[in-house]
Amino acid sequence: MKTIRLGDEAPNFTAQTTVGEIDFHQWLGDSWGVLFSHPADYTPVCTTELGATSKLQSEFEKRNVKVLAVSVDDLDSHHGWIKDINETQNTNVQFPLIADEDRNVATLYDMIHPNADNKMTVRSVFVIGPDKKVKLTLTYPASTGRNFDEILRVIDSLQLTAYHKVATPVNWNQGDDCVILPSITNEMAATEFPKGFTEVKPYLRMTPQPNR
Repeated sequence: MKTIRLGDEAPNFTAQTTVGEIDFHQWLGDSWGVLFSHPADYTPVCTTELGATSKLQSEFEKRNVKVLAVSVDDLDSHHGWIKDINETQNTNVQFPLIADEDRNVATLYDMIHPNADNKMTVRSVFVIGPDKKVKLTLTYPASTGRNFDEILRVIDSLQLTAYHKVATPVNWNQGDDCVILPSITNEMAATEFPKGFTEVKPYLRMTPQPNR
């Protein structure tokens, strides 16, 4: 089984979902994507996660991000579970849930870790760019719910650094200063960053966020 690494092309697949059959790459189109897995339907932590993701739908849309969840249960189970999520989390889940009974997607993305469980997926997260390349991977144990504010924060960083010659420092959030890449000379930086920059050390130069 191939481990998916940053920069790999995200494996394509065709799957049945709660909104119909999709071809993953075609469904993504020119959007960014978040593919995330759940150990099973009707589990408490997953219920809160899907509810939180649904409430953040407009935030994902603002960033041109499509969200897609996967569990090894079937469509009937998914539809019943969505009713529970909507009721208990006070939301309306509209993004697709993949019915992965044959574990095709789970296997393609190495979501089943035998040391944790031979059948259920761990809490995997993949952020995929419009070029269909994997930009981020995260793996949580089944007992720990994910922080979707952090996933949004990372997407903000990925999208910023994809188009500007900066990196984002520790605990960075939208609007904070950024780090100028070491490959950019001070002479280049003077042109590249008209808002100016501060040289803390020759290798550590800070500049206001370029796209704000």
